[in-house]
Amino acid sequence: MGMTEIAGRAGVTREALYKALSATGDPRLSTFLGVMKALGIKLTPRAA
Repeated sequence: MGMTEIAGRAGVTREALYKALSATGDPRLSTFLGVMKALGIKLTPRAA
């Protein structure tokens, strides 16, 4: 799966995804969660 497909599934443009994931990027939580969903990754909270 390429960045274009991941971006599409995450609901952002490819350019926005590259910017969000760059060293100087500051991704929104919604972008982060969208990328996780696109990749089939689940985030499960757990008590410390």
